[in-house]
Amino acid sequence: MRSLRTTALSAVAATAVTASMLAGTGSPAVAAPSPDLSTTNVTAHLQQLQSIATANGGNRATGRPGYKASLDWVKAKLDAAGYTTQVQTFSTSSGTSYNLVADWPGGDPEHVVMTGAHLDSVSSGPGINDNGTGSAAVLEAALAWASSGNTSRNHLRFAWWGAEEQGLLGSNHYMRNLPTADKDRIDLYMNYDMVGSPNPGYFVYDDNAVGNFARDAMTAYYTSKGIPWEYIDVQGRSDHASFRTYGIATTGMYSGGETTKTTAQAQKWGGTAGRAFDPCYHRSCDTISNVDTTALGRNLDMIGHMVWLYADKDFGTTTPPTTPPTGSNLLANPGFESGATSWTGTSGPITSNSGRPARTGTWKAWLGGNGSTSSENIAQAVTIPATATAASLSYWIRTDTAESGSTAYDTLRVQVVSGGTATTLKTFSNVGTNATYTQFSHSLLAYKGKTVTVRFLMNEDSSLQTSFVLDDTAVTTS
Repeated sequence: MRSLRTTALSAVAATAVTASMLAGTGSPAVAAPSPDLSTTNVTAHLQQLQSIATANGGNRATGRPGYKASLDWVKAKLDAAGYTTQVQTFSTSSGTSYNLVADWPGGDPEHVVMTGAHLDSVSSGPGINDNGTGSAAVLEAALAWASSGNTSRNHLRFAWWGAEEQGLLGSNHYMRNLPTADKDRIDLYMNYDMVGSPNPGYFVYDDNAVGNFARDAMTAYYTSKGIPWEYIDVQGRSDHASFRTYGIATTGMYSGGETTKTTAQAQKWGGTAGRAFDPCYHRSCDTISNVDTTALGRNLDMIGHMVWLYADKDFGTTTPPTTPPTGSNLLANPGFESGATSWTGTSGPITSNSGRPARTGTWKAWLGGNGSTSSENIAQAVTIPATATAASLSYWIRTDTAESGSTAYDTLRVQVVSGGTATTLKTFSNVGTNATYTQFSHSLLAYKGKTVTVRFLMNEDSSLQTSFVLDDTAVTTS
């Protein structure tokens, strides 16, 4: 958690939730079944984060190799589970940092439920409680959902933020660059920052009136398990604040940091009065031994409960039909204005970098331009309806190069991958480049009734640069 401790813990304590507290909130409370998530698994995740820190100078801080190694490890787990992942890159005073955003396929895209935690530590220690516990718990909830076989009413998105310890830089970057329409689609953001403190408390965020329905569902869960809780006003001290600023409902849980547990709190929760909730907060001793596994297990199940609950919350509309209307674009985020959302492949080509213009908006896919041996690709899976009488892939592309002559040193292949076989529809190269956006179209009717992957694959040699810039892609049918 960010080290801005200007607010005292709220003393609004309660050990039960009355019916009147929930009345009129529309909260589904504890009606949905709660998953029993694996504390063994989440402890193994923490061991991995500890090993990464140990191998990288004892920390996982922004700008240090341990942070990127942590992100790469989490991403690999999510990719293997079937998530569509996006890595966002941004600059900080300590060097480059990254956000990792993972979307589970399906659910109503007009109603997004997000769950997140910051992945970075401070430079003075490995950050296993702060915030390995929140990161590992959110990861385990995401993996458990992927293996559950459940279908959600709403679209589920999970996030691991960079540079929280420097002032919420990662979550601020995400929200600042998210188009307004996509901000409006987020119905709830849940934040978990320190959920296994060694002298734990159970604090529920209470600083966003529009998020009261989720706050009340969280307190109702704790009460149903016989776990006393307290409200806390965390204000701008963790990543939920980046969402709250835009009027999005938020809630979260916190097990306590450097402030001291009172006698009344020790009587309620156990532990040691007069001692900090986390005596190793922002210190080198915040290691794997600095975690209370009972609190971690309780909060892990609570996080799973909240994900399962709001996966099926009715926010006002039904899930769109599985067969898109005739003429609609089957590609999600076709103009890249939501960054790499819904696209897989190499991290980095989808960008708002002004070095090459977008055709519309500010984002595009800029493949190549490296002037060195490299291979990049972006891809997205689509299903061509079996009833289609026409189907086509279209896109706009501009190219420029520093190469000369008639040898194709650098190429971009437009491909369709079906059943493990890649078919190249068109190849662009450094020969005959065109710095004016031009539209191309290819028939996909041969793939009706199949799920295929549309892929743009770039290969560049070690000499001069060639840039292939794509925008406004579409797969349409009739």
